[in-house]
Amino acid sequence: MNRIVVFSGNAHTALATAICRRLRKPLSPATLVRYSNDCLGVQLQANCREADVFIIQPLVTPVQERLMELLLMMDAARGASARRITAVIPHFAYARSDKKDAPRISIGARLVADLLATAGANRVLTMTLHAPQVHGFFSVPVDHMNALKVLAAHFGRRSLRNTVVVSPDLGNAKQASHFARMLDLPVAAGSKKRLSDDHVVIDAIVGDVDNRNVIVIDDEIANGGTIVEVLRKLRERHAGRIAVACTHGLFTGKAIERLRDADVAEIVTTDTVPIAREKRLPNMKVLSVAPLLAEAIRRIHLGESVSSLFDVAD
Repeated sequence: MNRIVVFSGNAHTALATAICRRLRKPLSPATLVRYSNDCLGVQLQANCREADVFIIQPLVTPVQERLMELLLMMDAARGASARRITAVIPHFAYARSDKKDAPRISIGARLVADLLATAGANRVLTMTLHAPQVHGFFSVPVDHMNALKVLAAHFGRRSLRNTVVVSPDLGNAKQASHFARMLDLPVAAGSKKRLSDDHVVIDAIVGDVDNRNVIVIDDEIANGGTIVEVLRKLRERHAGRIAVACTHGLFTGKAIERLRDADVAEIVTTDTVPIAREKRLPNMKVLSVAPLLAEAIRRIHLGESVSSLFDVAD
């Protein structure tokens, strides 16, 4: 496989273009059409016979349409005799559906993993799954990356005296601990109870945050309900300067309104998903994961280790 061919769906062409720029490879064209019966169609406009094909497509709104685009593109690449097909999914939306926590519900993450393999994915490259166990749902190799080093590099450029890293919940505490170790900072965590999709309660912050500056770190911010609750508890503990960081800045529903009204010094996220201009607040910084994903693609193509890019010592 001496040839990389990169395609992108419609979800995030800016990220795909940035990745190809780092790889010094062209972003190969693809035609995606909607027929009169509302079905989607795909035609790849570059030769991918015996090539190492990478298809870049985060699963963002409208998620079902973006997923179908990805499935059709992989099926087209397989039909065009690609040697290997890697689905590059910077944001895997269905990772929240990871367990049967109510009667008669589907485990969407497992179903989507099966669909990707059935459509032709030989490998998946993704970033910061909401539930790490989703990694095990795939029947093909998965490179599960994170953006902790990208985020840590941003915060590491400044003085962090009297600062603590806070995870909104215990489920994300391990990643927060890794992030804190990169910055040589202590860590604390919230005790969170989710009442509905957009309503959570945080009973307490476990750890020393009184009169200290705080970096709140989470895997994603959707409607912002969790962040609002964390900020409320931190203010009760007289926290100082508060920065909020996440990998996936989805900012759905009332998230931007909530963040605009919140007393937050800085909001830091990455470009795993497209963030519309109207959602970019003055105190928001969007970091690029294109260099990280490009290097992972290069290593996958050459058969080199990818783990050193995202492994963090326990």
